[in-house]
Amino acid sequence: MAETLGSLTDKLAIKSIKEFYIKKMLQSKKAKFSKGQLKNKLEILKKQKRSMLKEIEEFIVEAPAGRIVLSDEKLKLYNKPQLIGRIGNIKSVSGAIDGLTKKNLELWHLEDEARREEVSLSYIGSIKKKIDVANQQRNDLIDKIDALFDQKLKNLKTRG
Repeated sequence: MAETLGSLTDKLAIKSIKEFYIKKMLQSKKAKFSKGQLKNKLEILKKQKRSMLKEIEEFIVEAPAGRIVLSDEKLKLYNKPQLIGRIGNIKSVSGAIDGLTKKNLELWHLEDEARREEVSLSYIGSIKKKIDVANQQRNDLIDKIDALFDQKLKNLKTRG
């Protein structure tokens, strides 16, 4: 898949969430990893984020010239059609980015909930269904970012 603004933003949001939780683990006395391991993971993550931010900036510069792919159709077949597109009426790229960041955080919490060991399998199954819906919304938000950014570029071209 070619990277789009939506997919790059999605990856950046996930890295930011990971960074938050690694920093939180560094302050905890009950962390799963040693402080050294966590600091190493944090340095790797910071390097990845710097690279991702640079890639996003380059994308934004290259997009108006038409030298990059602005959207990439997803061909996921596992969700019911009535779940697709249920993200509300988002009218701005920044609004879609905000929604995507929140959706990734929701998914992070749902995945944590599904990993709990002291709950029943039926409970985990109910969480899995919520994960499927949230993941579809995440994909819809990625597509929305791409569509809105594409529209912004078209509007700029018609004005210029």
